[in-house]
Amino acid sequence: MSKILCVLYDDPISGYPKSYPRDGIPDIKTYPGGQTLPTPEAIDFKPGQLLGSVSGELGLRKFLESRGHQFVVTSDKDGTDSQLEKELPGTDIIISQPFWPAYLTEDRLANAPKLKLAITAGIGSDHIDLQAAIRHGVTVAEVSYSNSISVSEHVVMMILSLVRNYIPSYQWVVSGGWNIADCVTRSYDLEGMNVGTVAAGRIGLAVLRRLKPFDVKLHYTDRHRLSPDIEKELQLTFHPNVESMVNVCDVVTVNCPLHPETEHMFDDTLIAKMKRGAYIVNTARGKICDKDAIARALKSGQLAGYAGDVWFPQPAPKDHPWRTMPYHGMTPHVSGTSLSAQARYAAGTREILECWFEGRPIREEYLIVDGGHLAGAGAHSYSTGNATKGWEEATRYSKAA
Repeated sequence: MSKILCVLYDDPISGYPKSYPRDGIPDIKTYPGGQTLPTPEAIDFKPGQLLGSVSGELGLRKFLESRGHQFVVTSDKDGTDSQLEKELPGTDIIISQPFWPAYLTEDRLANAPKLKLAITAGIGSDHIDLQAAIRHGVTVAEVSYSNSISVSEHVVMMILSLVRNYIPSYQWVVSGGWNIADCVTRSYDLEGMNVGTVAAGRIGLAVLRRLKPFDVKLHYTDRHRLSPDIEKELQLTFHPNVESMVNVCDVVTVNCPLHPETEHMFDDTLIAKMKRGAYIVNTARGKICDKDAIARALKSGQLAGYAGDVWFPQPAPKDHPWRTMPYHGMTPHVSGTSLSAQARYAAGTREILECWFEGRPIREEYLIVDGGHLAGAGAHSYSTGNATKGWEEATRYSKAA
């Protein structure tokens, strides 16, 4: 018998849903490029249900308990008195999400001697100290591609919302106004703008494909250059580094993993190299951008807008500067946890567990750390290091706010 600890976000404040706006979600078999969706032996949920919250349990309880495993689900993850801290010493497998991350630091991993598998229900395992996971012999896996398209759609929505000044215009309607001049003084067409992505992996490339019909000029930078055929198809301009790309872009979207090389990439120095009045959309990870540098640039006018749904820490404290800075379009971390995405990452989590329990290999594309080194998708996307650094201080700050 294994003990599985699952850390999920809280249920809706109105209670777990008894019904949904739609009767289901489209049936998709493969992702762009041909990778198949998760293929567990079975699922115990209806696609389109809320699975990512505590009561949703990723649809795993029946499956796990029928096999004799102990299954503990909680949203209480921060601080030494949290249920996460109390349950970790006896935990064999931990499941967490990027949206409500259970930060697995060196100290926490050292306090979990039985832990052998850490699963990210979604994409992005930077809430785990990967170097420490390697030292402690913990396998790390995530459900690659499960919410890549979900995030890319969110990116396009946020770009249009910023450039067209949608949120303030909506607020005029809600407040009973009809102030057209106030709405349009910060509204532009996206057409003809230069738009660039930091990283052109699954999410970044999906963003580029979705932006092509808007007749924009597309740019990208990535340590893995795309094929000449894709560059020609999308009329992409490749840049060898971030600095050369942001210098020419009106809109920059951040789609790279967080690791020590990308932490605080967008600081005062890099932002100063951008066009005055440029926009940044960050759905990757909050720590890729220096929170205070972003707020300063919006106040000074160096940036015309900033949007995203990623923060550090998560959840963000009430006095986080991104909540109150001007010209922002921030949301909680929701881009990758639509009801459609939840069906995929819940099924993928079950597929990983089935493989683990039955001694079968986990898909290569799901692996981040395995056998004491970066593996699979992790070897392609990450560098070893501690992206959880500062979590302890940040959560103390969050609790004090």
